[in-house]
Amino acid sequence: QLQASGGGLVQAGGSLRLSCKASGSIFSISNMGWYRQAPGKQRELVTTIGSDGSTGYADSVKGRFTISRDNAKNTVYLQMNSLKLDDTAVYYCNANIRPYGGNWIAYWGQGTLVTVSS
Repeated sequence: QLQASGGGLVQAGGSLRLSCKASGSIFSISNMGWYRQAPGKQRELVTTIGSDGSTGYADSVKGRFTISRDNAKNTVYLQMNSLKLDDTAVYYCNANIRPYGGNWIAYWGQGTLVTVSS
């Protein structure tokens, strides 16, 4: 239901853009977001965006990362600038989706690896 892409290897200070597209039976999508899990650490919330475009960011990424969404394409994006070594992690997208005739379900993407090198 959620397909993430855009991860890769980038030098510190560089940029990457992640995408996550929802597919299947979709009547409505409410909140969408990105989480990340670094090696040996718990998964943490990075950023969220509501259906009205309202956004929230973890303090660690404020001013560097920007979340956006294209409702016509059922896609959420994460623009990551000024990347730091600490941003290295597997990034997961998340979306609350209501399928036709169904109830709200929280879906997770498969994860995309972002590696920041010095």
